[in-house]
Amino acid sequence: MASSGSGADGGVSMADVLQALKAIQEGQSRLATEVENVSHRVDALTPSAQAPSPELTRASPTPLAGISTSPIQSGVTPTEPDAGNTTPTTREAVKSGFTSRIILTSRSNAAHGGSYSIYFALAVASKQLNVNHRPDFTNTEPAANIGPFAQWGDPKKIVAMDPWGHLPTWLFADIIEKENVDIRPTIAITKAHMKLPELEESVRAGRLVPDGKVCLNSEGELAVTKFAVEPVWYLPGVAERFGIDEGVLRRSLFEHTGGSYPELITRNDIKVFLPPIGGLTVYCFGDPAKMSDESCRLALRIHDECNGSDVFGSDICTCRPYLIYGIEEAVKEAQNGGSGVVIYFRKEGRALGEVTKRTENIAGVKDMRFQALMPDILHWLGIKKIDRMLSMSNMKYDAIVGQGIPIHERVELPEELIPADSRVEIDAKITAGYFTTGHRMTADELKAVQGRMWEDIDH
Repeated sequence: MASSGSGADGGVSMADVLQALKAIQEGQSRLATEVENVSHRVDALTPSAQAPSPELTRASPTPLAGISTSPIQSGVTPTEPDAGNTTPTTREAVKSGFTSRIILTSRSNAAHGGSYSIYFALAVASKQLNVNHRPDFTNTEPAANIGPFAQWGDPKKIVAMDPWGHLPTWLFADIIEKENVDIRPTIAITKAHMKLPELEESVRAGRLVPDGKVCLNSEGELAVTKFAVEPVWYLPGVAERFGIDEGVLRRSLFEHTGGSYPELITRNDIKVFLPPIGGLTVYCFGDPAKMSDESCRLALRIHDECNGSDVFGSDICTCRPYLIYGIEEAVKEAQNGGSGVVIYFRKEGRALGEVTKRTENIAGVKDMRFQALMPDILHWLGIKKIDRMLSMSNMKYDAIVGQGIPIHERVELPEELIPADSRVEIDAKITAGYFTTGHRMTADELKAVQGRMWEDIDH
């Protein structure tokens, strides 16, 4: 039984927790009052010389905020998703109940759009967007069929995304219309063309051969099916995946997001969290149906964002070269009758961000990508095995194999594609344990590896 005093180990007592919850409830009550006051003042102070257009005027002065600090909040009845079902009526999509008077988060903490929800808030606050705007999803149906697969109904396999996130506006059309709720997709499926300067060189060098289907022309233009995914966390499943207590996870998320989501600790009945982080994009080359076909070979590259290299071509790391190589090999596999897939995760700087990623002394840790949730997208795509894994990362390999997906071959980046200045980075990774079939340097050999100095170049 928990003691009311502080524990001998310095841990937080139950009294401390109750006091913190009381303070949060008092703060949220004051906030609700202030929001209502501000809303009335804003409506009253609209300048007569510059009246807002009717489209940008709120329908009601009542505050559009539903603050859930008590399990008995009026109007909010969360329905826990059934993670063990593959039908959308039982494993329901993420839904935010919407009326003209109040927004009620009935099934999830946080807001759609992740970090981009802040820009939504700015647009509303500056009256650039009508808060009552309802999206028009005409002609936005998925451009390719996907699933459902057995993995969608396994609560151990998908905990970080909504398997039905590409279909809610169609599956729940009646609810949207009759109950006046706002249900939005968390997955978008489109067709696209990809053009990168290196791919034109790949064609000239003979590494890629235009076939008019996957590689469209001599410029190396590629046909691709694109799956954009926003994260949706089922908190009990995420906690289990990391081997931690759900309460510990909730408290850490609450504390380290500046207390932005009090429902994490006051509403244990709300099991879904929309984290304010980047999502991922799947680029599928060839027929998407072949990703889940075990009779077809699959080449896969899992790539974590590196803005400096991927976008601006910095040569101090192997990120862009490996990305291009992964795309080339994925295309070749698709042209040979199999499937090629590149999955791009928004985890800039090993999920440390560009400011802190270069030094462990600042970040306190080398890598915060935590690949434990990464295999969810593979399960969603119906992937059951990987023939060629275009990655040297043990973290990615262990996470995928640990989720029951075998990897038959690991493919490292060819020596000729490694920029001279990135030897420091790649050799350090190999020495630290990255997969290689080549030489693994000793600590003394690694000290001798050096890239160009700033002074070596005429700027």
